[in-house]
Amino acid sequence: MEERLKDLSMRARAALEGARSLDELEEARARYLGRSGLLREIQQGIRDVAQELRPRIGQLINTTKADLERILEERRGALEELKIHERGDEQLIDVTLPGRAQYSAGRHPLLATLDDMLEIFLGLGYTIASGPEVENYHYGFEALNYPADHPAMDEQATFYIAEDVLLRSQTSTVQIRVMEAQEPPVRVVVPGRCFRRDTMDATHSHTFHQLEGLCVDEGVTFADLKGTLLAFGRGMFGEDTQVRFRPDFFPFTEPSAEFAVTCFNCHGDGCRICKGSGWIELGGAGMVDPNVLAGVGYDTERYTGFAFGVGIERFAMNRYGIPDMRLLYSGDMRLLRQF
Repeated sequence: MEERLKDLSMRARAALEGARSLDELEEARARYLGRSGLLREIQQGIRDVAQELRPRIGQLINTTKADLERILEERRGALEELKIHERGDEQLIDVTLPGRAQYSAGRHPLLATLDDMLEIFLGLGYTIASGPEVENYHYGFEALNYPADHPAMDEQATFYIAEDVLLRSQTSTVQIRVMEAQEPPVRVVVPGRCFRRDTMDATHSHTFHQLEGLCVDEGVTFADLKGTLLAFGRGMFGEDTQVRFRPDFFPFTEPSAEFAVTCFNCHGDGCRICKGSGWIELGGAGMVDPNVLAGVGYDTERYTGFAFGVGIERFAMNRYGIPDMRLLYSGDMRLLRQF
């Protein structure tokens, strides 16, 4: 099918660029891009492609369509301008010509994913909190129970603006500000940008987006955390989604775990997306460490809580079949017009 797409793209490009009149251009458009056009036939044939190849073929189809539509508009503009000039100077502006349709903006895949995530938590009774991206050492590390020699504090991992001023590496800093400002019960989610000294590649970036969750009240247990993340996973990926926890370590939670959901593509059978495991890791979670609660003045004998954090880029990439994180920041219209 990829060869058919390449062949069609070459023939359609030649027909559109070689059109000598608006009528010829319209004939080429109908033949290749119309509702009954050749590209539409290939698009309908994607159901016969192996399931693991469908995201790639679908992306190629969308890219080919976007390129051909761009060539179509460029050639139409050139032919219309030529037609106007051929009429003579007295008719340079023809007010009877129809207006050109403009592209309608859609939601960026990152924002669309975040909106859906927030909608789930708002339905669970959470509120949305925010905090500064430029933090001091206390909120960035000390109040989150980081030991003084933790490697996350190194200049190789954190962006320092001054000795005691840094760019936050996680939205957990807002947890402290929220708890300092109000007494329990606390139920908030914190979306926002974070910054780390990571090398840009297909799955990492120095600037990324995170969604943090925090719940503190009397009698909160790990079972509440599991139920919350289960509801979140099913809201994003479907009612058959399950949640798995594995022990992990984070300075501000104890016990800590990394959590995963059943693969939305193969539903646990194992596929290319989940690397055969049947699970997709989403983030870290755990019960808020008593030292953190005590640091904001909460009674640790009375209150307990849980926290979790997920990367929004990972959700968007898995959800829309985007293979490279850098595409999300590129501003490339060939990608954005697909949403």
